[in-house]
Amino acid sequence: MPTLNKIRSALAGAKGHGGRSTAASHRPDLRRFRYALTAFFALDGFLFAGWVVRIPAVKAQTGASASALGLALLGVSAGAVATMMVTGRLCSRFGNQPVLLACGFLLPLSVALPPLTRSVLALGLVLLVFGAAYGGINVALNSTAVDLIAALRRPVMPGFHAAFSLGGMVGAGLGGLLAGELSPTRHLLLLTVAGLIVAALAARPLLRFQLPVAPRAEHEQDTGPARATRMTGRARRLVAVLGLIALCTAYGEGALADWSALHLTDDLGASAGLAASGYSVFAGAMTLGRLSGTTLVERLGPGRVLVGGGALGCCGMLLGSLAPSVWLALGGFVLTGLGLANVFPIAIGRAGDLAGPGGVAAASTFGYGGILFGPVAIGFLADWFSLQAALLTVALLAALASVTAAATRRAVLPEG
Repeated sequence: MPTLNKIRSALAGAKGHGGRSTAASHRPDLRRFRYALTAFFALDGFLFAGWVVRIPAVKAQTGASASALGLALLGVSAGAVATMMVTGRLCSRFGNQPVLLACGFLLPLSVALPPLTRSVLALGLVLLVFGAAYGGINVALNSTAVDLIAALRRPVMPGFHAAFSLGGMVGAGLGGLLAGELSPTRHLLLLTVAGLIVAALAARPLLRFQLPVAPRAEHEQDTGPARATRMTGRARRLVAVLGLIALCTAYGEGALADWSALHLTDDLGASAGLAASGYSVFAGAMTLGRLSGTTLVERLGPGRVLVGGGALGCCGMLLGSLAPSVWLALGGFVLTGLGLANVFPIAIGRAGDLAGPGGVAAASTFGYGGILFGPVAIGFLADWFSLQAALLTVALLAALASVTAAATRRAVLPEG
């Protein structure tokens, strides 16, 4: 009888998702899977930053006015937002990994298109394609990360977003070096080749290991169709709360990317070179915060990190907006980056826990809307009041994220 029980245990242990072995018996495959996924996160940030630094050259090439360029750039946001919810459905139907790989090859191909255009209309149309690939890969990446986190049983989502930030910093730095040496066409074509190589190398580990789908909170207490419907509605409301938190923090990231340098020059009299470091110190602090995010979440819990991060971001931006000197303002930007670093990854990850790829898509759409809305809102408020006053809205929304997380902590993050 003991022998029979051992045989049964061995057979049960060998059986995995879809007839595959379990993650526990394939730790090398799981590690390779994690490395491949991290490479895709870094590639995402690298390619996007490479495009951003060549926007001025593409503007000159197309002869676009500032307003016309602004309309064309909306193509990126429109393509991303329109694609995110569709991508969530595709991930639910076909699996995260196939969709991730499709977007992983489409994104580097699409980044080569903008410098090939010669009119604003053509630029806007190709940016729709680029935005669609960018939005799609972000949903697929985060959905895959949610399942991997469940398999690892460690809250490593901030580390993946740190890879995105590092990729962006490398992409922006390399783009700055190549801007005087290569035309936009050659530069972005090189990025395409590099991106396709990374995608090809990462494809095999992603396809060889099939992650078990993480259990969703909305189904934990299902006892029948009516109960499932109610839980699904509750999950949607909680995902909306998490999306609001993501929006509040992404608003600050978009605002600082576009307006921090102008605040330092116009309001505090900084030189152009020193002002350019404003967003750099913010992005660097955000990267450092995300690199330490897993440890913070493990020690403090996601709820405390959300509440404390929003509060620190609020205090940092109050200092960054109201400081009487450049160096104090830069210190405020550092605190803001450290505070906001892990709020977005935790919110997106928890949305995936609640509702799978659809939850990731919904929360990501909110967050991306914050990045889109932030710079525009700051511009209008700066015209009506002042840039200094407009930047205070970043602190206000960071505080709102903290208060919202604290008020809904038991429901949204019961383990935190």
